[in-house]
Amino acid sequence: MTAEEMWTLSGLQGEYEAWAFGDEPDALAQLVLAGRKTATCSACALYEAEGEKLPQAGEYSVVLDGRENAVCIIQTTRVYLAPFCQVTADHARREGEGDLSLAYWRQAHKAFFTAEMAAAGKKFTGDMLLVCEEFEKVFPAP
Repeated sequence: MTAEEMWTLSGLQGEYEAWAFGDEPDALAQLVLAGRKTATCSACALYEAEGEKLPQAGEYSVVLDGRENAVCIIQTTRVYLAPFCQVTADHARREGEGDLSLAYWRQAHKAFFTAEMAAAGKKFTGDMLLVCEEFEKVFPAP
């Protein structure tokens, strides 16, 4: 199903974005669908470099898998900025990955952000600013 088809089927109104998660879009989309993943983060510097606006609470997103099929719809409930080194254990747990620990989150995300920043000609640092988002799945209904 396409993002547009899912949006229409949901009955929701207004604007939405459609996107896939990082380097494991299928697995991460399934975590959202299952209700285990309710947060994500991205590098603030990349929003700035690409001239993109930061996400806002209340916005809708259609989560796609790696083949750009619509998996579910989420609504952002909270957005805040935090240095990588200050991301909390609560946020790590909400991201729903691995064993849900902050140690796992730091290890996995350090590798992810190191590669992502290098691809953009930038360098990962422990104090780089992240855009942290919390969300809830709104379609299909939990």
